[in-house]
Amino acid sequence: MEIVIADGMSEDGTREIIKEYQAKYPYIKLLDNPQKYTPFALNIAIKASRGDVIVRLDSHAKYDVDYIAKCAKCLIQYKADNVGGNMKTIPAKNTLAAKSIALCMSRGLGVGNSYFRKGSDKPMEVDTVFGGCYRREIFDKIGFFNENLKRSQDLELNLRLKRAGGKIILVPEIVSYYYPKATLKEFLIHNFTDGQWAILPFKFTKRFFKLRHYILLIFVSLILLLGIVSLFLPVVFIPLIIILGLYLVVVLASSIVIAFEEKKIGLLIFMPIAFLIRHFGYGAGSLLGLTKVAYSAIIKV
Repeated sequence: MEIVIADGMSEDGTREIIKEYQAKYPYIKLLDNPQKYTPFALNIAIKASRGDVIVRLDSHAKYDVDYIAKCAKCLIQYKADNVGGNMKTIPAKNTLAAKSIALCMSRGLGVGNSYFRKGSDKPMEVDTVFGGCYRREIFDKIGFFNENLKRSQDLELNLRLKRAGGKIILVPEIVSYYYPKATLKEFLIHNFTDGQWAILPFKFTKRFFKLRHYILLIFVSLILLLGIVSLFLPVVFIPLIIILGLYLVVVLASSIVIAFEEKKIGLLIFMPIAFLIRHFGYGAGSLLGLTKVAYSAIIKV
C-alpha cells in the first residue's frame, strides 16, 4: 500500500503532522497542490501513485479500519470499475444546529434519492458514490478529474465512467463517516455554492447530471416565477400559497417525526430551518449557476 497526500499548501500544522508519520512509514508521500482546489489534488495524487487500485479518501470524514481492504475486495468481487459504501453523516459539533444539519443530509427530504447518503441495505448499481475506489485503468480510458470543476468533479467523472460502459457499485458493508458544516450560516453558504456547481459543470462539459440535482432549481424557480407573476395577476397568488403551504406541511411533518425519533424536542425548531436552508439555498445557488451559464453562452454568441 502507498499513501499519497496532496496538500493545498496548508498552514495549520497539517504538513508537520504528515512529516512525523513519514518518518515512521516510508510509503507516505506528501505532494504540493499549489492550485489548492480538489480536482488538482486528486489528479496530482493519482498521477504520482503506482497501484492498480486507487482509493480516494477525503478530509472532513473518517473511515473504518478495514475500509480500504473492503473497497479492494468488493472492486474485484463485483467486477466493478468504482465501488463505495454507505456514508453516515455525523454532527460536527454537539449542538442542535449541527445535529439538524446532519439529519437533514441523511434523509430523503434533504438528499433525494442519493443512496450513499440515505444508506442502502444491499449492494446496488448507482450513478456515483462518496470517495470511491477505482480501477486505475479507467483513468487511462476516460481521463482524469476535470480541473475546471472546483466542485462536482466526482459526479462528472462518474458520469463519464458510466457513459463509457463502466460499473459503479454501492456496497453497504463499506462504511465512511462524514462531518458536514456545523452552523446554519456555514450550511447556507455550502448549499448555495453546491447549488451553483450542480449547474456550472454544463458550461465545461455540455452534459447534464441526474434529475435529482435539478429538482430544487425547478422548485425555487417556480416559486419565484409565481411570485413575480402574482404581482401583475393576483389570481396567481392562490396557487403560490397552496404550493408553499403544502411544502411547509411536508417539512413540518418530517421535522416532527425526526424530533420524536431522536427524542430531542429542540429539533422541532432546528429541523425546519435546516430543510429550508438546504432547499432554498441550493435552489437559489442553482439559479445563479444557470444565470452564469446562460450569460456565458450569450457572450460567446
